[in-house]
Amino acid sequence: MDAKIEHVSVILPVSNDPIIVGNVSSRKSLKRHWNQLSRFQKNLACILLAGMCIFYIIFFVLPFSDPSRSSDTIDPLEHIQIAPFKERHERFASSIVKEIKLSDSLANPPTEEAKPVDQQPESNLMQLEIVQNEPKEIVDNEENVLEENRRVPFAGARDFKGPTNDRQRAVVEAVQHSWKGYKEYAWGHDNLKPISMGYSDWFGLGLTLVDSLDTLYIMDLQDEFDEARTWIEKYLKFDVNREVNLFEVTIRVVGGLLSAYHLSGDRMFLDKAVDLGNRLLPCFDSPSGIPFSDVNIGSLAAHAPKWSPDSSTSEVTTIQLEFRDLSRSSKNPIFEKVASRVNLKIHELDKNEGLVPIFINANTGQFRNFATISLGARADSYYEYLLKQWLQTGKKADDYLIEDYQQSIRGVLNQLVRTTPNEKHVYVGELLNGKDFKPKMDHLTCYLPGTLLLGYKNGMPKTHLRLATDLLETCYQTYMKQPTQLAPEISYFNVNGESETDIYVKTNDAHNLLRPEFIESLYYFYAITGNRTYQDMGWTIFEAFNRYTKVKNGYTSIGNVKNPLNTRPRDMMESFWLGETLKYFYLLFSDDRNEIDLDKYVFNSEAHPLPMREV
Repeated sequence: MDAKIEHVSVILPVSNDPIIVGNVSSRKSLKRHWNQLSRFQKNLACILLAGMCIFYIIFFVLPFSDPSRSSDTIDPLEHIQIAPFKERHERFASSIVKEIKLSDSLANPPTEEAKPVDQQPESNLMQLEIVQNEPKEIVDNEENVLEENRRVPFAGARDFKGPTNDRQRAVVEAVQHSWKGYKEYAWGHDNLKPISMGYSDWFGLGLTLVDSLDTLYIMDLQDEFDEARTWIEKYLKFDVNREVNLFEVTIRVVGGLLSAYHLSGDRMFLDKAVDLGNRLLPCFDSPSGIPFSDVNIGSLAAHAPKWSPDSSTSEVTTIQLEFRDLSRSSKNPIFEKVASRVNLKIHELDKNEGLVPIFINANTGQFRNFATISLGARADSYYEYLLKQWLQTGKKADDYLIEDYQQSIRGVLNQLVRTTPNEKHVYVGELLNGKDFKPKMDHLTCYLPGTLLLGYKNGMPKTHLRLATDLLETCYQTYMKQPTQLAPEISYFNVNGESETDIYVKTNDAHNLLRPEFIESLYYFYAITGNRTYQDMGWTIFEAFNRYTKVKNGYTSIGNVKNPLNTRPRDMMESFWLGETLKYFYLLFSDDRNEIDLDKYVFNSEAHPLPMREV
């Protein structure tokens, strides 16, 4: 019994009684046990104890002492290369975004007592100031962001029902296939390289994302639209050191943002467009008023293109739709004023029956002497915007715009239109040195049939209708005469029997860049006439795109339309494939030819619909 009591009083307190454990006899007992351990056992115990301490510090102390690891700074999208800028992983909510604003911009809208635009001193047009916005709180949870940005809350949003037939559904599948490849390999960058699974940046402004906004919205692809919207709100910044082209950024980015604003009712898109518009204004601060072609949107330094002292004529005359709408939407007249001044200066220059050379100098304000006259590259959209500006303002814009348009089409009919000798294809050629005819027509020129028909719908003469119909057939043949049923970038036409065929293609011009111009014209013909033959023509071409340009991760431009067995894929999906080509296909195949009402909207040169408004 005594032994049992001794066992209880000596052994049990060591392991079970916290009070006795701390007494002197216990400490001696522990020391005795420690001394009885071998050196190896002592070392092993020390290592285990040190490991436990390190584990405790790492997992229980550091997470609460290091503010840089706070959960509210972790971006759940960080695993995706979501932004093209190095600051994409910085905490946007804690930064102050600098924006360039005009002194009479939205930050200080004009009051009713403000002077009319025409009475404001010219020196104020380019007065710039730096203002700072309050930091904006950014929701870091991706699902919450997408849910918060659903289109439902925005007043004035247009309602689109999505595809209603198999052809439209096929186009939507093409959009989703393209979007999937872009999202996986080029997210936040300008263009997808679908074969090498990479990307290409031109301006570093997410061109494909912005160009696609209204396409996604019109097709009722709400999840994809919300993904794009989230990126634009959170990552599309313009206070960056980027050299951009005034024309390209205006039609793609400004136009894309404005169209998304008008269709969705989401003010965020307008705010982004105004910010960018302000940064493009230095281009207009030239000696002649003809804008410089390029500008650094960070430093606000504008200049002529590096490759030439001249701008392309289309570059300076294809910004007016966007700048006018920017002014009307923001209630800031400066954008419309600077762009309209360009209209007037071009109107006052000498022309060849309304036809303009393809180059103009921003310093002198004059066309380049002996420059080519063409309705293709570098001049095409000058003629398009003469008509569309008149329509945009409810046919109440300055009369000289529509007069210049009518005169230019007379010049086309008198000097540029020819017919091939055998198959009687009507085409529009070029004048080299302003006088020597060349039987060459860019695929870009195939926008003209649709523009001519749109003009005829709005009162232009029947000669425009006949030319539109003839050119549409010729453009279609540039597709059908190729084994791939895809058109080349440039076609040549037989004049005096120098070719065995009336339409022929040179090797260097045999590429197809997924361009939209002919599909655009087919859309106008279907929307205005209701004739479903144009849908069938478009379906033939859409199937050819699927057959020869679709690859695993998107669609690619090809180098050779003349050989189905060797198309030479070029590994590039331009932003206009989603922004224009597939959008026009979708609208062309619609059961409702007024899905976009051509009496209420006018498409800019990048297929972004903008509302018509009276002056």
